[in-house]
Amino acid sequence: MRVSVVDVGSNTVRLVVADAEGGVPLPVHTEKWRLRLSERVEPGGLIPDQAAASLVEAVRSAGSTAQRWGAAGPLAFATAVVRNAPNCREVLRTVRAETGVRLCTLPGEVEAELTFLAARRWMGWRSGPLALLDIGGGSLEVAFGRGRLPDFVASLPLGAGRLTREFFEGQDPPSPDSVKELRRKVRHQLRDVAARIRWEGPRSAVATSRTFQQLARLCGAPPGRHGPFVERELRRADLRDAVDRLSRLTATERARLPGISAPRAAQSLAGAVVGHTAMKLTGLKQVSVCPWAIREGVLLRHMEEGASWWTDITHVSEEPAPAGGVPLRLATPAR
Repeated sequence: MRVSVVDVGSNTVRLVVADAEGGVPLPVHTEKWRLRLSERVEPGGLIPDQAAASLVEAVRSAGSTAQRWGAAGPLAFATAVVRNAPNCREVLRTVRAETGVRLCTLPGEVEAELTFLAARRWMGWRSGPLALLDIGGGSLEVAFGRGRLPDFVASLPLGAGRLTREFFEGQDPPSPDSVKELRRKVRHQLRDVAARIRWEGPRSAVATSRTFQQLARLCGAPPGRHGPFVERELRRADLRDAVDRLSRLTATERARLPGISAPRAAQSLAGAVVGHTAMKLTGLKQVSVCPWAIREGVLLRHMEEGASWWTDITHVSEEPAPAGGVPLRLATPAR
């Protein structure tokens, strides 16, 4: 069986086509389209027509690519940047009308649950009671569990892109006071969730997401070219040093550092502050960096439970929009 997943994130639209045999999703093709939606959508604002048009084109390309690789219609979902937009429903309906791909949004708690499932499968049962941290562009997901699925999940508005716009807009590098204000907000938002994780007493902890992967590389973890099976650890003390280092540099200078890509350089500092603060408050001295995350979680859940659970999620995403909501009339995206 060949399955495909489309993940609409804050920066990119990613396609994974995988063979789902033997209980393990083995990728046969991956592709991405860099839209940088988070830069085109104001916090809490509408998705502009031009950005929506670009999204339609990317999803259309992803759907046709999946078909060429022999996969059925993709399991397509959008994360916080689309989910939080007031015109989210209109955008979802427009994408489906224009492309035939049924794009849905996942609640942050479902994202955490699916990411936890992927991390559990990757780490195995020997990891015991497991804590999870996942930093996205718009939100931070935290989970803890002893079994296949988590016992506790939380989704907080502490994404690296969101916080960069909120605290560091127009500052390159940001002022020390702005960094302190950001850390103060993260501590306040995480206080109760971190207390729960400390109380649970995890035996192991994992971090997922591109943000954590890049921060781990900056702190000395092996590069991606060494493959996914190389163990990668991120220590809290090293991340503390990385915060100090990143805070003194401009985005251009950060992009020259090991692991930090140019598209994510501006938000790397906010991601480091969130990661370090989360590890400190939860009492985690180090985390294992897991290469599997939400896309693999979607594939695994689909393989283990069939299509019914995804149909239910998609149906919720397509509930009628408020009165007056209509599909968008899109402009042609710039080439």
